[in-house]
Amino acid sequence: MAYEVLSNEDKRRVYDMHGEQGIKEGGGGGSGGLHSPMDIFDMFFGGGFGGGGRSRGPRRTKNLMHQLSVSLEEMYNGTTRKLALQKNVICADCDGIGGKEGAVQRCPNCRGTGMQVRVQQLGPGMMQQIQSMCGECQGQGERIDPKLRCKKCNGRKVNRERKILEVAVDKGMEDGQKVTFSGEGDQEPGLEPGDIIIVLDEKEHPTFKRNGVDLIMKMTINITEALCGFKKAITTLDNRTLIIQTIAGEVTKSSDLKCVYGEGMPTYRNPFEKGKLIIQFDVEFPESIDAAIAPQLEKLLPPKEEPMIPEDHEEVNMQDFDPEADRRQRRLNEDDEEHMHAGPGGVSCATQ
Repeated sequence: MAYEVLSNEDKRRVYDMHGEQGIKEGGGGGSGGLHSPMDIFDMFFGGGFGGGGRSRGPRRTKNLMHQLSVSLEEMYNGTTRKLALQKNVICADCDGIGGKEGAVQRCPNCRGTGMQVRVQQLGPGMMQQIQSMCGECQGQGERIDPKLRCKKCNGRKVNRERKILEVAVDKGMEDGQKVTFSGEGDQEPGLEPGDIIIVLDEKEHPTFKRNGVDLIMKMTINITEALCGFKKAITTLDNRTLIIQTIAGEVTKSSDLKCVYGEGMPTYRNPFEKGKLIIQFDVEFPESIDAAIAPQLEKLLPPKEEPMIPEDHEEVNMQDFDPEADRRQRRLNEDDEEHMHAGPGGVSCATQ
């Protein structure tokens, strides 16, 4: 029907003159007067066939956003958290009117429009019209008679009340995931309440780091465990104990990755399916060993590579190197050079 009206010049003229009813009656009398060309789109896409109306659903108050800090254990096991917050509730004493019967008056300052208009002269024959919100009624277009004002809400129509929400944190929920409480937002006369949206904020865990449904942890082992095998205990997020081990002869190197299937995070809404537990190893070497046992240790380890040393050579000493300390020292040296070349007052001396 929309296509037929827009594509037919006669029907479009009838609709402009008489609206949707004019189309249905074959050009008969309708509402009279011109309609917006967008009304026909509103009729089909914006809220029904109510004679070209622009209804798009009731107006609502703004949604309220709150952040809830949760631990990785709570996201793993699931929990229910109580959250206390403040919200506006329509005054029960005056039913959101603001006072007794007859208390609501049209604002005399803006005559009920909620806006004030003032004219400012910019120059000869040039005027500027400035529209601003009425300061008397704060843009409401009405005010409450002080004598009839509600004592509980003081004419504000709403009161601030404390609300306790029980937030269900399901197994496998993620950082930033939202839990919505529909219609629990601020109340305001004439408007539907919006939603309260709780945003989960995952706290950092000392052992595990999350990557989707996988859990990642670092484990430090010493050189003996790396070369000769080890057995280690891991405490899970639900307080179970896992034993991992390597066999004798299995060498673990620094940055090696191992995984245990089914010991990661539970999948949201499918908690019996879990991701992987990924373990990254870090091999810790001793600061030094007894020189007397070095020859014995050398016999047990793979042979050293003997270099070809020419007759003409130099032996040098190696020192510990700290890149950060080296950068600081170079900056100090550069600053000293600048001061040496700078004259009185910071002016550089001419050099030849």
